[in-house]
Amino acid sequence: MIPVSHTPLRITQLRQRLRDLGAKPCHEDRLLRGWSQVCSYDRVHSPAEDFFPLALRNELPAIEAELYGLARLKSEHGVALSPRKPSPQPSPASGRGGKCEKPCSIPAGEGADVARLLVELHDGQMVESVLLPRGGLCVSTQVGCAVGCVFCMSGRAGLLRQLGSAEIVAQVVLARRRRAVSKVVFMGMGEPAHNLDNVMEAIELLGTQGNIGHKNLVLSTVGDLRVFERLMEGLAHKPSPQPSPACGRGSKREKQSSIPSVKPALAISLHSTDAALRAKLLPHAPQIAIEELVERAEVYARATGYPVQYQWTLLAGVNDSDAELERIAQLLAGKYAVMNFIPFNTVDGLDYRRPSAERTAYMMGTLNQQGILARLRDSAGQEIEGACGQLRARAVSEIIH
Repeated sequence: MIPVSHTPLRITQLRQRLRDLGAKPCHEDRLLRGWSQVCSYDRVHSPAEDFFPLALRNELPAIEAELYGLARLKSEHGVALSPRKPSPQPSPASGRGGKCEKPCSIPAGEGADVARLLVELHDGQMVESVLLPRGGLCVSTQVGCAVGCVFCMSGRAGLLRQLGSAEIVAQVVLARRRRAVSKVVFMGMGEPAHNLDNVMEAIELLGTQGNIGHKNLVLSTVGDLRVFERLMEGLAHKPSPQPSPACGRGSKREKQSSIPSVKPALAISLHSTDAALRAKLLPHAPQIAIEELVERAEVYARATGYPVQYQWTLLAGVNDSDAELERIAQLLAGKYAVMNFIPFNTVDGLDYRRPSAERTAYMMGTLNQQGILARLRDSAGQEIEGACGQLRARAVSEIIH
């Protein structure tokens, strides 16, 4: 059994516990696939009750209970998804059989199914996840945030704690029990660069056992050099051979590498091309020259074949000027990049507002005419009164009062 602890659970710790129960790499692989994809452990001609070691089979119900308790739905806000009974928990005696090639959950529609989920962690802390259209999911990586973006609710109380890699994956599992998830963006509460080891562990699992394409795993950052260093290490690293699925007695355990083999797409929270203004908007972001930030991102984009997604929260009268538009055009000219404009969501206690629809359309049109792909990305909060961090803040306030 996984002992109850207030220490965030990491995937590496989970793997070690499975090994202590006699699991070989093939056993770890099948259990992690079943958990992360929400499907049976059984395979054709290889039921779990015959496949897993006896000690692991005996502990499996307790392990499952702990894993599914890492992230629990506290409340849901937004467009209601199709009513559905909870998915059966995978178990060695499930008898469902079949390969775990796709998550066993309801399809994600092509429409605008959007819901913000308030997620309670095993220690009672809360974070937010967002179900996005077309099978997307936005996950949190920290409780709170230390960057202190002036337009964001998530960091108003500072950083409370890190999420373990298993807690990050557990948000995907929670969402997959409701509908299919084929894309995960690390853009929820927290700055992924400040919890990089756990975030990269989660990305590694989701891009392998979790059956999500590398380009559909989007790592967001305000621009921390550690992110670029880690990602570039991954590009230079040749992945080790995968453990043999035969899992015979003579099979050797591959040493777990800290260098990622999964290459995620990259998103940069830019918000301004003016260094002084950006420092005011993101007061605790690393002070890296914006030109250097873009150049480092460009190197990674060209190496992976995934365009960099630049995030820009639109604040009327702050960063929506013609001067900003001109500098964006100069900065991103010839770059493998996408500019995502995100209209500001009202945050209690803040006086910022979003530009008019006409101004936003003009900004997008101006950039597109100059050969820079610009898109409008709804922050999935305006219609459901839940800009990032607000659901958690309201829930905490209700508990206090």
